[in-house]
Amino acid sequence: MTTTGNSASGNSASGGNAAGSTERAERKVMRGTVTSNKMAKTVVIQVDRKVKHPLYEKFVSKRTKLYAHDEKGEAKVGDIVEVVQTRPLSKLKNWRLLRIVQKAAQ
Repeated sequence: MTTTGNSASGNSASGGNAAGSTERAERKVMRGTVTSNKMAKTVVIQVDRKVKHPLYEKFVSKRTKLYAHDEKGEAKVGDIVEVVQTRPLSKLKNWRLLRIVQKAAQ
């Protein structure tokens, strides 16, 4: 019965919240294209990324669909935006609109 080094006194660096410490982990920021803005205060964002296939070592395109909260309704279809991870706002919505990187061509 040996311990692995997790003592009660030295646990503040590994996620323990000591009194007076209000540090949070870095939130994920993703960049993608707005594909839909038909919902109230919600936009759908498509994030494209390239991953290497583990066996064939070919780069494969992967897509992820994110639902993000857009309080002011300023993002339009085709805009490139950045979203930041947040607490769950609804069943599917876990992201907030951070900023619009590039407006869509009209």
